[in-house]
Amino acid sequence: MDRQFQIARRWSNRELRKLAPLFTGDIVNVSAWDDRDKEGGYYKDYFTQKSGYYYTNYAGERGLQGQNNEYFLDLTADLPDELKHRFDVVFNHTTLEHVFEVRKAFQNLCLASKDIAIVVVPFCQKMHGKDMYEDFWRLTPTCLRYLFRENNFEVVYEAQSPYRDAAIYLLFVASRDPEKWQPLMPTYQKIKQCGDWIGTTESLIHRVKRVAGTVLATNVPFLFKNNR
Repeated sequence: MDRQFQIARRWSNRELRKLAPLFTGDIVNVSAWDDRDKEGGYYKDYFTQKSGYYYTNYAGERGLQGQNNEYFLDLTADLPDELKHRFDVVFNHTTLEHVFEVRKAFQNLCLASKDIAIVVVPFCQKMHGKDMYEDFWRLTPTCLRYLFRENNFEVVYEAQSPYRDAAIYLLFVASRDPEKWQPLMPTYQKIKQCGDWIGTTESLIHRVKRVAGTVLATNVPFLFKNNR
């Protein structure tokens, strides 16, 4: 995995490990592929208090895996009746940017949940469409709050990955019953300026090149003088 993806993924995994044990009941990973967290683990193991764990997938190379507890789901179509309010927690990691009908997809995520929805999306990342899926969207914190509110959810936790010179991921948790969850969730700061360092912080690579260039320029005359 490319560095700019890897750093943000590791951050979101740490956030999920912190939050997942708070949730009980039936959990579903929507567009899960094979549920791997890309660090050698599986997301199902993050949710230690779960009663059941389920997957949804679509078609294609990273589509249906033939796993137990797996549903076929097209996020752009109407949600099947059997999946409406089926799960206590709906979890989706970096899928929405690949769905052109993003509003419909978001509605389906919320409609499948009795209570909690957890969404991870890139705010700033290079285009990464591949094979059967394209790359369409970058959602802002404000957009996510509005989308949740539009579907009768309220945000109870939000965070952005803080690393310079890497992709920026957003992780949001929202609930149909926010008063229940607000006292249970970790303290957080509402994101006011996402990625406010973009364009203001010199990358590590450029910093090293600049320092190395300065050192070389300073010492070249000395080296020539002492090698005559």
